[in-house]
Amino acid sequence: MPYVLSLVLLVVGLVGLAWPVLRVFRGLRSFRSAQREVVGGVADRAGLLRARFAGLRVAFSDRWRG
Repeated sequence: MPYVLSLVLLVVGLVGLAWPVLRVFRGLRSFRSAQREVVGGVADRAGLLRARFAGLRVAFSDRWRG
């Protein structure tokens, strides 16, 4: 019967290990969600900045041509 005690300890150990692992995965999921929002916002602002520079190039080229 000593194997029953070993099996019980193994199950308790696995359950005890699964709980922190699940918490870490939940934290990573929320981190990835926030990361996607930040990357999206930066990409949007970079696109707007490129558009403004393109508009300035057109305006300066029109001004210098006449």
